[in-house]
Amino acid sequence: MPWSRSSKDVIDILKAKTVLDKDHYGLDNVKNRILEYLSVRKLNPKMKGPILCFVGPPGVGKTSLGQSIARAMKRKFIRISLGGMRDEAEIRGHRRTYIGALPGRILQGLKQGGTNNPVFMMDEIDKLGSDFRGDPSSALLEALDPEQNSEFSDHFLNLPFDLSKVMFILTANAIDSIPSALLDRMELINLSGYTEEEKMIIASKHLIPRQIKENGLKSRSLSISAGALRQVISEYTSESGLRNLEREISSICRKMARQIAEGRKKTFKISKGNLHQFLGVAKYIPEMDQENSQVGLATGLAWTQVGGEVLYVEASLIGGKGELIVTGQLGDVMQESARAAVTYTRANLKTLGIKKKDFDSLDIHIHVPAGAIPKDGPSAGTAMATALISALAERPVRNDVAMTGEITLRGRVLPIGGLKEKSLGALRAGIRKIIIPEKNKKDLTEIPPIVRRKIKFIPVQHMEQVLEKSIVD
Repeated sequence: MPWSRSSKDVIDILKAKTVLDKDHYGLDNVKNRILEYLSVRKLNPKMKGPILCFVGPPGVGKTSLGQSIARAMKRKFIRISLGGMRDEAEIRGHRRTYIGALPGRILQGLKQGGTNNPVFMMDEIDKLGSDFRGDPSSALLEALDPEQNSEFSDHFLNLPFDLSKVMFILTANAIDSIPSALLDRMELINLSGYTEEEKMIIASKHLIPRQIKENGLKSRSLSISAGALRQVISEYTSESGLRNLEREISSICRKMARQIAEGRKKTFKISKGNLHQFLGVAKYIPEMDQENSQVGLATGLAWTQVGGEVLYVEASLIGGKGELIVTGQLGDVMQESARAAVTYTRANLKTLGIKKKDFDSLDIHIHVPAGAIPKDGPSAGTAMATALISALAERPVRNDVAMTGEITLRGRVLPIGGLKEKSLGALRAGIRKIIIPEKNKKDLTEIPPIVRRKIKFIPVQHMEQVLEKSIVD
């Protein structure tokens, strides 16, 4: 075991910044935090290693960032995956009395790395399991606490080992499933998805050269026009990360490799005109699903683990017995939002200028399309209320406006989470105006300037303001 063997940190802040910028485009928050750590380390070499947790959708570069950090600091890089791990002994090790006893994965990694101060990456912390053999997340509590891990005890070693010099980096797609005690020990750094412009730069600088090399092509044999690349991003992929984009570029390169291997052609120029010959018909239509403003159809925004999405909410009035029908595989919280929207609407018919309806003979049906996908959360409250009021007043909702926010019985609009991801999803869908809760104005600083230029954000406090901005006339 490397009890006292440490690699010497090469701390050159400007050089580290160059390495990080070369490997990853954007991600300024993460890079700044790493450079701050290096700066403090330069001034205080005895500081304890931080516990960072990168949270973001798949394919945004969380795992590869760890390798870049190790390169920038000239440290050893060790990676283990926690996905599906259920046995506590995987972290703490087995007692030596058992047959086939092994030390825990942390000490195994340090032994292989040969130093006591590597960059130690633990992937998929949110996918940890637990069963009758113990709870690995509880075993991690000691290892991931800078105040305790200087004397980390492994059952196999049966001696305290100093982990305080290790720089732990964890990754997760969502933080909901991480136990609160473990979450409290980590510093969260959020990585949201990339904008179209960022994807264009990353594809031309990193993805295309890598796929040309991997498919055995020469750089001069392929040229992709900017228009064709933009079309691949908008019409063949719809994601926050870059994995599908790289797959589509790889698909183009493979088709070229075959033609070159058959001796048919040596060079290829891909433009918008011939892109479909390589990738087939478009998989996604970037325009809005609804061409015209319609009665009872509002556009909401949803946060998912793979980024933001546009969510359509339909409301319809039909003859019946005064029931509320909610469909679209909605969770309990979303169904409660629908009931709150109905109560607000019925309590304020006069204020809203809607003729008194005989609700005892009308059923209200609220439906959220994409019925096979489960949906939950309170942030569609304003969209549900807008769709319902539009159906009652028989006035269309503007098709270029999306909205997000929780609604109360008195019509107040409460703040929501994931605004950055939702705004990126809205931009992909061609939305140009988003109605947001007033208390979410502080989150606008996190949204990239290019998104703020293209989308107009309208802060509101009450449902009446939402209706003013969203319902025609």
